[in-house]
Amino acid sequence: MAKVSLFNSKGENIGTVDLKDEVFAIEPNFDVIWRYIDMQLTNSRAGTASTKTRGEVSGGGRKPWIQKHTGRARQGSIRAPHWRHGGVAHGPKPRVYFKRLNKKMKRLALKSALSLRLKEENLIVVDEIKFERPKTKDLREVLKNLGLENQKVLVVLPKKVEEYVNVKISGRNIPGVKVIIADNPGVDRTNIDGLNVYDILNHDKLVLLQGTVQKIEEVLG
Repeated sequence: MAKVSLFNSKGENIGTVDLKDEVFAIEPNFDVIWRYIDMQLTNSRAGTASTKTRGEVSGGGRKPWIQKHTGRARQGSIRAPHWRHGGVAHGPKPRVYFKRLNKKMKRLALKSALSLRLKEENLIVVDEIKFERPKTKDLREVLKNLGLENQKVLVVLPKKVEEYVNVKISGRNIPGVKVIIADNPGVDRTNIDGLNVYDILNHDKLVLLQGTVQKIEEVLG
């Protein structure tokens, strides 16, 4: 099994953690990773872009001038696309952007992203981070102890309880830091709510709690 150092919130090395090879030490599949990120970013698009055609803009109900004998090009409406304030030809209209991946590909993409972070030595496991109340200063201190100041960091918490929610709130005002909760209600056992490939790869460092590692291995192992 793969091994990684275990730290406490003071940045002290207090041991090691065994990680399942089938989750954290597979050969990354970059094709599936790309497909997952493409799906994720596509599905996040609102699809509300809209332009008006020549039939939807106001005005232009009559010919601007007669057809012949003016010396000018014939025109049928001042709201044609080549006129100022005219309609837009072939412009965007509201649409639904949607792509999907099957469950096996989602699992493989997540495991590939986690394995890539471990291979790069950018995965850090912490025994516990809990706050009695939200305080940005406290989370900054934890990140400083771990040597993660001024870096893009993704912190993944195991479940939605008050102490962890306080940690998540504490990370809102720290630039480059994102805190998510990998809480799975059991609806889809092939994924973990909140944990996604884009966030894992969009941050330089990945911080997992021991409880998060257990949850990931339970769901993806």
